[in-house]
Amino acid sequence: MELRKIEELLDKYFDAETSIDEENQLKEYFSSPGVAPHLEQYRSMFGYFAQEATQQFDKTVPLKTKRHYAQWISVAASFVLLMGMFAYFTNQPAEEDLGTYNDPEVAFRETQKALNMVSKNVNVGINSVNYIGEYEKSRKTIFKE
Repeated sequence: MELRKIEELLDKYFDAETSIDEENQLKEYFSSPGVAPHLEQYRSMFGYFAQEATQQFDKTVPLKTKRHYAQWISVAASFVLLMGMFAYFTNQPAEEDLGTYNDPEVAFRETQKALNMVSKNVNVGINSVNYIGEYEKSRKTIFKE
């Protein structure tokens, strides 16, 4: 093979632009006895590739079975959940007066207080949403989606 062509193939090889056929030509050239003296340094590299390509893995790989801990974790989680529920329900105090009123006027005033508190909190949330709406308008104006 022509020396100039081999040098061009080497340049392409080191730039990662060679095809499989061109790489095979390089391997064939460097495995032959007539390698140019200034290219002798590449002989060992291509010889290594040729030698390693023929090796086969012949050791046995021991296969270990996986232990399935996920089943035991789910059983343990279920047990903890059941014990928590048992502890919660056994430590419940007896039925108490939970805010029931006999006088309708008192019940009405207390209901108004509770609804007023809820209304204030909802208004705070609505103001936050309005602020986000203004932010979105500004963002769309700036970025023009």
